[in-house]
Amino acid sequence: MTVELAGLELFGHHGLEEEERRAGQLFLYDLWLDVPDAALSDRIEDTVDYRAVVACLREVSEGRQFHLLEARAAALADAIRERFDLERVRVRVRKPEVELELACEYAAATVERS
Repeated sequence: MTVELAGLELFGHHGLEEEERRAGQLFLYDLWLDVPDAALSDRIEDTVDYRAVVACLREVSEGRQFHLLEARAAALADAIRERFDLERVRVRVRKPEVELELACEYAAATVERS
């Protein structure tokens, strides 16, 4: 069974360029959390508490600056996998304000951990 948290918005001071890190920008997070079948019990103790996952996301994002989307996605996936009883976690970090020579809806990196 998969629990999804889509479009979590968090402002952060990350990026390759110094200006990106100084000014900050919005990042969007999409999470897919494969919970054990015990979650069917309808008890929060048997599944993952979304509030705790969001707190983990904030802690990882605000705990250090990242230059690359890939590194941020991997750090978050690792932290979630370590803290919660999940079979698998998939994390996508989207950067909607990406500046390229062509129009671009967003840049993203996706990491999966089992």
